[in-house]
Amino acid sequence: MSAGQHTPGSDGRQEPGAGTPPAGQAADRYSNAPSYSAGAPAPGPAAGGAGERQVTRTGVIWAAVVAALVLLILLIIFILQNQELVLVKFLGLEGAVPLGMALFIASVTGGVLVAAAGGARILQLRRNAHRARAGQRR
Repeated sequence: MSAGQHTPGSDGRQEPGAGTPPAGQAADRYSNAPSYSAGAPAPGPAAGGAGERQVTRTGVIWAAVVAALVLLILLIIFILQNQELVLVKFLGLEGAVPLGMALFIASVTGGVLVAAAGGARILQLRRNAHRARAGQRR
């Protein structure tokens, strides 16, 4: 909470410690931020405090890989459980394909179409932004 704000308790009284800052402290939104001097060590595990876990790129990639593997396993189970042959007709071609595979192919095709439309829109926006930047330089 920033200085000057308070949350009344159930009885309507102000919580202890909330409200106006102590004398000599500025009432801005950074008044509770710690200040660091050039000679002071940065807070962290080496400074004696319990260090907070940091999110790293490696950790995010690892979580994404695990999530992707779980989705692939579920997809394999879906395809294996839907092995009944179905007749598929498309532009004069026809053939028998397992139902799970036909649905998988249809979903991948839909994803490719969405990605192509999204990519075209991104290129359009980049081109417009480039033109706007070029117009500002002149």
